[in-house]
Parts: sequence; C-alpha cells; structure tokens
Amino acid sequence: MTSEPITVAITRHVDPERAKEVAAWARAGEYLLSESPGYLGSGWIRPDPTSTEWHMLFRFVDAESLATWERSPERAWWVASAQGLVEDGTQVRRTGIEGWFDTPASVEVISSAPPAPPRWKQMVAIFLVFYPLSLGANALLGAFIPDWPLWARALVAVVLVTPVMTYLALPFVTRALRPWLMRGRTG
Repeated sequence: MTSEPITVAITRHVDPERAKEVAAWARAGEYLLSESPGYLGSGWIRPDPTSTEWHMLFRFVDAESLATWERSPERAWWVASAQGLVEDGTQVRRTGIEGWFDTPASVEVISSAPPAPPRWKQMVAIFLVFYPLSLGANALLGAFIPDWPLWARALVAVVLVTPVMTYLALPFVTRALRPWLMRGRTG
C-alpha cells in the first residue's frame, strides 16, 4: 500500500428532481467520512443545477486509511442508503505527482459578485476623479516645468496622477458613490 495521500474522484448520476434528497445524502456521507481516521477533506461539485452528474472528491492520508473507510460499516450503510437515489459512474484514484494537480479537498460555494454598475455611471465616477486630478497636476507642473515639451509634462502628470487616482481617489469616490452606482442592481 502507498503511504502518499490519495484522492478519489467519483462521478454519480442523479435525477435533478431528487437534488435535495441527494444533497442531504451527500452531507451525511461527508460527516461519516470526516469521522474516519486519515480523512483529509471532501466536497461535491455539480456542473449546474440541472445536471445529472455530481462529482464527489475525497482525500485520505494514505491508501490504508482509504481502505479502512471502504471496509467500514458506516460506509456500507451510507452506500446502501443511496439505492434508487444515485447511480455510480466512474471512479478515479490519484496519488503521486498528479497530486500536484489535485482538485480542492473541499468545495465552497461563493455567491457571484454583484453586477457592475452601468458603464455611464462608471464613466461619471472616473470623470469626477480624473478631471480635478488632471487639472491640478497640469497647473502644478505648468508652474514648475513650464519650458518642458507638452509630451514630457503629460508623461510626468500621468506618472504622478495614476497612483493617486488608482489607490486613493477612485476607491474613495467609488465608496462615496456606491449607493448611486449600485442602485437598481441585484447580486
């Protein structure tokens, strides 16, 4: 038996109409797995809510720990409880170098970011930052380096204004305008 961590990926086929039941079954399995010696983590991945394929990943410290889980009465009960609920598909076990490319030991569902504000609102926010900064930088540079060619003064202005705009002014204005920017948007 190998002493390397082992990851098992199982594809199961599920009737989308029974997704809630299968989700409860999967949570029960993860709980049982988590109590097994050598367990490192697990998770379920569904390509989309209507997919019939569910992918389970679980990982143990070594093949011996995995074999202990596979022979356990808890696993036998859990697998038997899925009769008529899920249909087993493929199963892949990975150890060694392919572990560098392993999928995560757990899966966290993160809500998508709220939609961006409309482009015209973004343009207004940028204008409110850029125009005063640009005006101030050009006035200041015109006083200090009036004899420089336009391209050189513009370059110095951009080099000075860009970090101020990016790290200070634009975040400040965006926070201040957030209620207006996000009005009518849902996440």
